[in-house]
Formats: sequence, C-alpha cells, structure tokens
Amino acid sequence: MLIAVALLTRTLVSSICLMFGMSQESASSVAMLGMVVAALVMYNRMMKSRRRK
Repeated sequence: MLIAVALLTRTLVSSICLMFGMSQESASSVAMLGMVVAALVMYNRMMKSRRRK
C-alpha cells in the first residue's frame, strides 16, 4: 500500500506540474520530492496505528 501511494502521488504531481507548463526534468524532480513526502506521511500513519494497539 505504501508503494502504491508513493507511485500514485508521483504520477499525480508530475501530471499537474506538466499541465502548469514546467519542463519534464523539473516536474520529475518535484514529483520525486512529493513521492518521498507522501511515503513518509503514510509510513508515520501506519506506525501510529500499530503503536496504539
């Protein structure tokens, strides 16, 4: 699930950046950053729920 969220976020951010006229390289860099942030947020949420149980 973590990998799916990261890849979907990367695709979505890359598409949005390209729609707003960014170059392919810049959009890819921003998408990679968004993917890492989404993965970290998702990981933290998964670990919080595991600690509470």
